[in-house]
Amino acid sequence: MKTWRITLRLLNQDWRSGELYLLASALILTVAAITAVGFFTDRVEGAMARQGGELIAADLALESATPVPATYAEQARALGLETARFIDFRSVVLSDAGPQLVQVKAVDPAYPLRGQLQVRDGLEAPETPTTTGPPPGEAWVEARLLHLLEARLGDEVTLGETNLRLGAILSDEPDRAGALFAMAPRILINETDLAATGLISEASRAEHRLLIAGEASRVERYRSGIATSLPVNLRLIDAADARPEFAAAVERASRFLHLATLVTLLVAGAAIALASHRFVERQTDAVAVMRCLGAPHHLLMRIFILRLLAFGLVASLVGCLIGWLGQLGLSLMLAEWFTTDLPPPSWTPVLVGLATGLLALSGFALPPLFQLSQVSPLRALRRDLGPPRGSAILTVLVAALAMALLIVWQAGDLQLAWKLIAGVLGAVLSLVLVVLLLVRIAGRIAGRARGVWRLGLAALARRPTGAVLQISGLGIGILALLLLAVVRVDLLRAWQENLPLGAPNHFLINIQPQDVEPLQEFLRESGVTAQESAQPRDASADVGATRIDPMIRGRLIRVNARSVSPSDFADPRAERLASREFNLSYATQLQPDNRIRAGSWWSGEDAQAQFSVEEGIAETLGIRLGDEITFLVSGREVSAPVTSLREVRWDSFNVNFFVISSPSVLAAEPATFITSFFLPRDRASLVAELVRQFPSVTVLDVDALLAQVRQVVDRGAMAIEYVFLFTLAAGLLVMYAGIQASLEERQREHGILRTLGTGRRALLTSLAVEFTAAGLIAGTLASVFAGLIGWLLAEQLFGLTLTFNPSLWLFGVLGSALLIGLAGTIATYPLLIRPPLRAIRDAVSGGG
Repeated sequence: MKTWRITLRLLNQDWRSGELYLLASALILTVAAITAVGFFTDRVEGAMARQGGELIAADLALESATPVPATYAEQARALGLETARFIDFRSVVLSDAGPQLVQVKAVDPAYPLRGQLQVRDGLEAPETPTTTGPPPGEAWVEARLLHLLEARLGDEVTLGETNLRLGAILSDEPDRAGALFAMAPRILINETDLAATGLISEASRAEHRLLIAGEASRVERYRSGIATSLPVNLRLIDAADARPEFAAAVERASRFLHLATLVTLLVAGAAIALASHRFVERQTDAVAVMRCLGAPHHLLMRIFILRLLAFGLVASLVGCLIGWLGQLGLSLMLAEWFTTDLPPPSWTPVLVGLATGLLALSGFALPPLFQLSQVSPLRALRRDLGPPRGSAILTVLVAALAMALLIVWQAGDLQLAWKLIAGVLGAVLSLVLVVLLLVRIAGRIAGRARGVWRLGLAALARRPTGAVLQISGLGIGILALLLLAVVRVDLLRAWQENLPLGAPNHFLINIQPQDVEPLQEFLRESGVTAQESAQPRDASADVGATRIDPMIRGRLIRVNARSVSPSDFADPRAERLASREFNLSYATQLQPDNRIRAGSWWSGEDAQAQFSVEEGIAETLGIRLGDEITFLVSGREVSAPVTSLREVRWDSFNVNFFVISSPSVLAAEPATFITSFFLPRDRASLVAELVRQFPSVTVLDVDALLAQVRQVVDRGAMAIEYVFLFTLAAGLLVMYAGIQASLEERQREHGILRTLGTGRRALLTSLAVEFTAAGLIAGTLASVFAGLIGWLLAEQLFGLTLTFNPSLWLFGVLGSALLIGLAGTIATYPLLIRPPLRAIRDAVSGGG
């Protein structure tokens, strides 16, 4: 109790004297950044967990790209289980406002088996739960579709070849919890209306589901009975894996945002280290007096640890509160991403924030504080002894260990964590070495300069350690913001500029065989032609004919004699490819945006059975030239050797396929057709006419989709920028901490210079020179690193050519110099208004 009383008394004195303000600010900022992202991702994950078994509107589901055989429903009913069916696909609805891409779900009367649908009778009406779907002739739609169609409830819309009345607003579906990025609005119809639309045929691209629900033991018996004999084109799913792509997307987004907060931690760590260093110097005299009064080493050690623990808990709790407020802004910013309200967060991010704050404080602040226990009692009489000097190596090792633990914890993946640690150490080391070199160069220039220029540049050289920490911390913060600008603006612009002139901006899918020739004639008469640079044509084809390619669904089941199973692959991409159905096609001629990299292309309609595979997917799945690959197509196996590997230019926006066969392999299989074409914006009305004449055709306006994607990207970039505001604040804290760490030395220097006749204006100008030079160095290095990383992302990851962006350098170099120069000058200005004699006395006495 005696130790606690001393600890609390000293902690209260430290706070009232302002000794802990800087350290508290750095720690609160770190915890706020961590918890803001933690609260946000916790709410997203909670939205998924809250749905539980309702994720699939059943206890079990069988999913397929083709209709699920009726025998599976009969087996379920024989066990006393309930069943329901639905079909999910994309199409276009028409209204007076024009066509609109939608996601259609056709449900039978038994849907849903678990959970409830939520509907409203008007935009402002309350939600009403219902356990059955819309009646025949009626459609339930999301509220945003009413705005897009400029329609009201009671109006009719055209879906395919039939008209449906808008009967209610669909607020929620029990099996739609995974719709994080809802690109196309939902429309729910009765299954009996599906045939009248004419949108679904044997080869249509759609998701068919059979839902099963009932007593748990019977459901498990049904599962075990069919699991071993399930064909490869059927997938058995439950609530645990209902939305794996959503779970993966949330996990990746959560990990990225958590790692983004580590940048704040890196910068704030430097502020914590600097503030701890100043705290040690300011506490030296008080500890020396305690040693003179007989305080032993072990008592001082306990006091220091308890002070650190108590201070860390309070500061971390404040940071958690600010983080909770911060996630409210993040949730509002990204509200349009979600189709349902997010639940309140749990207490887990608070525990994470507290642990992060204490670990960061221990790693960066504990070693300097331990130095205080070594203060000699003679320090009370002899100030020339100075503060105790601890082991620099020990301090660096403890801080690095704490940072490594935090990175491993936040990353959640040991391999990714070690790569990140290596990258962080490499980047920080490079930045520190370059800054140290530039500081030394500034010192050499100062030797040749005159007046205030000499004073300002010499100040950097006199305090190299503080200058390196200041400039490196600022450089990392500015680098993070500039890199966001590169990714958000420059890469997107490079991608847009990389598209060829007149690249296709519309795709037509789900074209039925009987519509191919009439559609081609319609496009020709409308003046819509294929692009010479991108679309091949047979010699017998009309000059203006647009190429329309067949598309057949098939699952890869065998390579030579080896069966293909998702569990055979460690690579996540290979696992996904092995578990999905491919879009296959057949052709006689190679497209101009394809190039044969190995083997040879066939020629003529009568070419022997063979496949051509895109080289990237061949490498991923281990397919080599000469291998015989087998696909399951429409319930039967189709095999042929691989005679060529192709390089495909995917950014041409032409129709392309991973796997193409000669006509003799797939021409007899049921197929839908697909094409792409360029349509100027001033001819957008042609799309509505096309949909009216060919209602079963789905039109994908790539421009519209890209606009939606850009909106998502913009919101995502805003969210990351929001998180990096903490980084910017941490960078300013580093600068302020560096100023405070050298405050006593500056007081003594300024007092001596004032005594020797240097005026306030000259000293103020020298300060401006010093901090502007620091900002110039930090901004220049940040711009260089941001440009280099952006170039690597563009060239190595996206295959794009990144052009020089002068605004990046204007903001990064000049903006940083002006901002940091102004902030640093203002922060140190109070030193200049003190009388020289008082400044010297304060510096000598340690009163500050």
